This record gives sequence, C-alpha cells and structure tokens, in this order.
Amino acid sequence: MNHWLTKVAVLSLVASALSCTSKSSNPLSPVVAGPIEGVGITAPSVMQPGVDAMIDTTSQPIVLKVGNAATNGVRPLSVRFEVATDPGFTNQVFARVVPQDGSGQTSVQLPNALAPERKYFWHARAEDGANAGPFGATSAFSIFTPVVFGPPILLAPINNVLTTSQQPRFVIGNAPRTGPAGFVAYYLEISNSKAQVVAGYQFPETPGQTELVAPTSLPAGQYFWIARAYDPGFAGPFSVVQSFVTPPSPGSGGGGGGGVGNPSGRWEDCGSTPGYAVVLCVYQAINPAKTEAGIFEMTKRVAWLLRGSGFGLLRKDGGDNITTWNGISFAVARIVLPDGHLYKLLSDVPNGNPQWVDEGIEPHLASLWIAPMQP
Repeated sequence: MNHWLTKVAVLSLVASALSCTSKSSNPLSPVVAGPIEGVGITAPSVMQPGVDAMIDTTSQPIVLKVGNAATNGVRPLSVRFEVATDPGFTNQVFARVVPQDGSGQTSVQLPNALAPERKYFWHARAEDGANAGPFGATSAFSIFTPVVFGPPILLAPINNVLTTSQQPRFVIGNAPRTGPAGFVAYYLEISNSKAQVVAGYQFPETPGQTELVAPTSLPAGQYFWIARAYDPGFAGPFSVVQSFVTPPSPGSGGGGGGGVGNPSGRWEDCGSTPGYAVVLCVYQAINPAKTEAGIFEMTKRVAWLLRGSGFGLLRKDGGDNITTWNGISFAVARIVLPDGHLYKLLSDVPNGNPQWVDEGIEPHLASLWIAPMQP
C-alpha cells in the first residue's frame, strides 16, 4: 500500500515539473501568468481627440485613437482605453481592451453618446496578457450642445420697394435658435441684377430685430439681399432672397430728362439701365400724368423695353383700372410674364417715384398675356 502511494507522489511531482517547463518555454501560451522578466512596453501616444478638444453632441459617439505602443516581447499587444469624469479615473464611464492594430494606430468607438456640458478625461496603455506598459499622457475633451440657428426674416427693404436713399436701412427679424449661443452677429450680402455680389457686411445682433444702414452708397438700380446669423462656432442658413431698388443720385435728373442710368433723358434709352430700374428710368423720362392714361403710358413703355425678358401687357376685359389701346383693354399698371407672374407699377407714392412690386404667380393670367407693342 505504501509502495503504491509512493508511485502516485512521484508522478505528481513529474507532472508539476513538466507544467513549469511549458510556461517558461512558450511565452505565447495563454496559461502564462504574471509578468515575463525583461519585457518592456512603451506608452501609446494620444492622437484623437486632441488635448482639450471641444466636441459637439452631433459628432457622437466619439472615437478614441492612439499611436501604437512598442514592445521587445514576442506576445501581441492590446490597448486598454479608459474614460472618466475625473483626472484620477475613479469615476470611469468607459473602459475597453482592443487588439493593437497593425497600421500603427489603434482606435475604438464608444458605444453610446456621453452626457453633454461636461469635461471628460481619457488615457490608454498597452498590455500583452502577461505584462502591461504605463498609461500614456492623460488627455481631456469636453462635450457641448451646439447652437442651431434658423433663417432670419428680412423685414425691410423688401418686395422690390424703392428706397429713399442710396444707403438703405436694412431691418432683420432675429434668427430663431436652439442651444447655448455665444456672441451672435449677422452677415448680409447684396447682389446686383446680374447675380454679382457687390457688398457684404457683418454686424452684431440687437434684441428683437437687428438693423444696419448701408455704410456706402449703392448706385441707382435693382438689388437682391440675403442674411444669416452666426456665432463663434456655427453659422445658420441664409434667409429667403428679398429685393429693392435704389433711387438716382440727387441732381441726376427728374421728370422729362436724365435720371437713373439715362443721361439722354429719352425713355427709349432706358433699356440699358440695371435690372428693373428701367421702371424708374421711364418714369423720370416721360413724367406721366397721375391718371390711368398717364400711368399706362409708363406701363406700355416698360413692357416694350423688357420684352426681351418675356414681359408683356396684361389684358383686362372688366373691373377697375383698365384702359383701351389699339382696340384691346389692358390693366393700367400691370405687366406679366407668360407663366402668369404678375408685376405692379405704382407711381402715386409719397416721394413721387414709382415702386416695382412683385405680386407673385397667378397661373390663370397666363392666357391674358399680350405681347408688348411699340408705343
């Protein structure tokens, strides 16, 4: 009996010895426990997010990226990422170990979005299952909610109104927004009738609505303008486009001669004026009587000059404000495009200059379009 027990003890010692030999001769074996003597592992380097990066909530979940660590050992490395709300990493919100990538950089994407309006700390280290290198430098980033602007509302000048000055006063209804906005300002851009940008201005927001008097004069003509809000980090969308017409310079000519872009004073020469300023040019050239017949004299000349753009007269067989010419009844102060897009010419206004008003598209008017006839 004792002889049998002796044999069992001997076999146990042999097995134990063989097991120890296996651990030391095969460092890649998963049964290796504890550090392997002489193996060194460097710290990974921070790549993304950068130190003190500001990350908005729309960019989540975020990706952490490091430059790979190096080792003199033979075991493959993995990278341990940790994220916490404190620099001591006692309150961790994320921890994960991933294989080190062979590209030279290793990254991991957080599974969920982090709570905004706070700062987070993160670091990483490399390990091979038996040895662990030091954590790299601790980095930090902040998550914030971005401001989102809506388009502002352009209040004046709009609808192709004739301004009282060549330095118009622009009035903007402030843009709606969500999120914590910083210092808010507006960018206003002005283009001419050829879609060329002629001016751009930046100015701070004021409560309720924001105003700007154009710092420089705009030569007589038609213009288009847009605006948008922005803060130091974000810009909102542009507003819808609005239009206006600036008057001629004082002393440049009134009724009966001269006027906007027309030194000759002949209405026939008004076709070279910029955009719809042709309306003002014709008005100044013929100085029409403030009667239906007088206003129609302006209307038919404007239609004739704008015929190349498709404008025509509007037939009107009943109702108010009609006049007969060449056997056809026409609307006194309206011209129209073939698709029914209607424009109204107003001449009886306080400053004595006509206004050119876009009244939109009324499809049923397409059948009432009449090609302009030479006055």
